[in-house]
This record gives sequence, C-alpha cells and structure tokens, in this order.
Amino acid sequence: MNTSEKLILASGSEIRQTLLRNAGVSFDVSIGRIDEESVKDALLGEGASPRDIADALAEGKARKVSLKNLDAMVIGCDQTLSFKGQLLSKPKTVDEARAQLKEMRGERHKLLSAAVIYENGEPKWRHVGEVRLEMNRFSDAYLEDYLARNWEQIRHCVGSYMLESEGVRLFSRIDGDYFTVLGLPLLPLLAYLSERGVIAS
Repeated sequence: MNTSEKLILASGSEIRQTLLRNAGVSFDVSIGRIDEESVKDALLGEGASPRDIADALAEGKARKVSLKNLDAMVIGCDQTLSFKGQLLSKPKTVDEARAQLKEMRGERHKLLSAAVIYENGEPKWRHVGEVRLEMNRFSDAYLEDYLARNWEQIRHCVGSYMLESEGVRLFSRIDGDYFTVLGLPLLPLLAYLSERGVIAS
C-alpha cells in the first residue's frame, strides 16, 4: 500500500470489513453516521430511484468521514433493495419481515450496492453494483421456521435475508456478483485502488 495514502472504510459492517481484509487491503474504520431515514424520505419525495438512493447514502457517509480526515481516502457504502421499482427497507419487526418475504416469494428483485470514494472532502470515484435475484415459492411453514431461526441475524438486513447463511435457501436464481450481494462492489473497488497505487497489482 502507498504509505502516503491512508484508507478509511466509513462502515461498521463486519461483512464489508471482512471482504476488504480477506482481499489483503489495509484500512482503518470510522463509521459515517448520517440520518439515513431523513435522506431516504427526502429522495423518495423527489422521485429518486433505489439506485440513486444507495449512491446518495454511500456518498453521505464517505463525505462525513472525509471532512474529518482530509489526508485519507474514504470509502462510503450502502445497499438498497428494489422490488417492482420500489425501495424496500430493513424490517423493524418479525411481522414486517414475514410480510416482505411473502410479497417477494416467487418474484424477482434487485440488490444495489453502492461505493463512493472521497478525498479532501470531494468525491473521486463511485460505482453501483446490481444483482438480480429470484425467490423460491417456499411454503408458509418453512417461512415460519426460517424466521424463528434467523430473526436475530436478519433484523438488520434489507430484504430479511443473508445469502451467506440460511437465506440462500430462499432463492432459485441469482444473476450477478456475489460480493455485490454482500454489500460491496469489491472487484471494481479493488481495480480503482490498484489503478491509484493504493494496493499493489
């Protein structure tokens, strides 16, 4: 890594941190806390797409951390779920998770994972990865068992599932990059870091 380039991940996501560490990237963590609900509500009011909302949230987190760390390259991330063109949020209760999964059962949806890099308080790079997923027509009985076993894990997950655990059983087809499903468009990000000389290539 270029010692003159400090890298910060503006995300508390353990999965994103693990993906970067496993790729051999050295970085610090500084969580970019923004009022996500207010940003979402404002953008939805303006008719923004789930893709634009993911990008805006990722940028907001990167910008907040960058303004306090002008000597660093800061990565902001966010993920949204688009179902029939509408934004689906993280479930607040088991009942919400149940309703979401019943609505998506047998249907297709998209996951949009955004990453934005800031330097000196300015955006330098951005990418939104897209994955298309199709859910199985799972039974109500399986759904209840799934929720009972996994609620504590999935309560902070958009779409009420984690593909890296039992959530994979909900799906019949996935088209796209697995890292993007996990919330980070890792390959485009690594390509940019390599191009900039932040990581060796």
